[in-house]
Amino acid sequence: MANEVCFKNIHLPNSWTLPVYQSTGGYSAIRKILQEKTAPQEIINILKAAALRGRGGAGFSAGLKWSFMLPVRDKPIPKYLVCNSDEGEPGTFKDRDILRYNPHAVIEGMVIAGYTIGAKVGYNYIRGEFAEPIARFEAALEEAYQAGLLGKNIFGSGIDFDLYTHYGAGAYICGEETALLESIEGKKGQPRYKPPFPAAYGLYGKPTTINNTETLASVPSILNNGAEWFLNLGKPNNGGAKIFSISGHVKKPGNYEIPMGTPFAKLLEMAGGMRDGSQLKAVIPGGSSTPVLKGETMMELTMDYDSIAKAGSMLGSGAVIVMDQKTCMVKMLARLSHFYHEESCGQCTPCREGTGWLARVVHRIEHGHGRQEDLDLLVDVADKIAGRTICALGDAAAMPVVSFVKTFRDEFQYHIDHKKCMV
Repeated sequence: MANEVCFKNIHLPNSWTLPVYQSTGGYSAIRKILQEKTAPQEIINILKAAALRGRGGAGFSAGLKWSFMLPVRDKPIPKYLVCNSDEGEPGTFKDRDILRYNPHAVIEGMVIAGYTIGAKVGYNYIRGEFAEPIARFEAALEEAYQAGLLGKNIFGSGIDFDLYTHYGAGAYICGEETALLESIEGKKGQPRYKPPFPAAYGLYGKPTTINNTETLASVPSILNNGAEWFLNLGKPNNGGAKIFSISGHVKKPGNYEIPMGTPFAKLLEMAGGMRDGSQLKAVIPGGSSTPVLKGETMMELTMDYDSIAKAGSMLGSGAVIVMDQKTCMVKMLARLSHFYHEESCGQCTPCREGTGWLARVVHRIEHGHGRQEDLDLLVDVADKIAGRTICALGDAAAMPVVSFVKTFRDEFQYHIDHKKCMV
């Protein structure tokens, strides 16, 4: 479809193979870049003009991130490129499908990025549970090497780029970029203090750029079709199409690649609407770490970074969790709080201890043992975690608590007063 970028070949048989990818213009972008020796700054300018923002959650400008490497690009020191395919955010399941159905777009995007930042080695860090996506990506790597699209002297350009797969062990914390780097180095996956940032001190202490799978897979299409084409798919400052993983109480959960700025109501319609004729109650718009919004609020919004932010939440990774009127918001928060407590790496005291407090307090409210002071206690503990940890996992644990209590306080109060669920 015209609006699709990462999933543009998904309707074709064997879309994950090299012949199919090349039949739709695959590897033409990197071929042109290497043959014409395109200036790295020109590539970066195109990405900036296209308003390609990181698809992993933060929404940071991809072109700007790449530009941080230019001061050291031509220096005779190792530089690295890392693709973050860990995808551990609850509700998110898009990157595994890119690896499953369009792995060569990721590979080409990484070669382009490697050329731009001066890296000769890249790693794709993939969550170890992704059996089929790993197999597809490894097969695509083999095809690319055999065709001379990776390795030494690509297209006779004198440019080298080697790409390796690194398997993660399923730790949510390793989705954080510096914990991911520690994991690749064979150490415990715990975040590093920043600064220094990876562009200055990254993998093995060398300059490194880290991008999400969907971000890198979008690059070849942008360079083939132009910045204006990609920008016009979406809206100003929110260029292109984006894959949204919609799950929960909808008839057709799955991945939908739609233009940025598409109304949420349209996305809900594409997903078949609410399941069993139920009513929309609440939506988590960007993965479990983003603040929850009421259904009526969400129905007025468009799916882009700025609109969701103005409503008090985040687009995040694009994981849209839909809940109907029968959903107990206390039970939902109890499940989320348990997850973040379990996944805290324990390095920072506020997160290590605070996530346990949050999980235990919500658990006792959910099971009829809540106290009147518990709601203020939850908000107080969350406030003492947010912004006081090395990485954002503390914020990820705190934001849902504050938003659930604020938005659905009546349900939490009912649990405390009546020792049972309102719904």
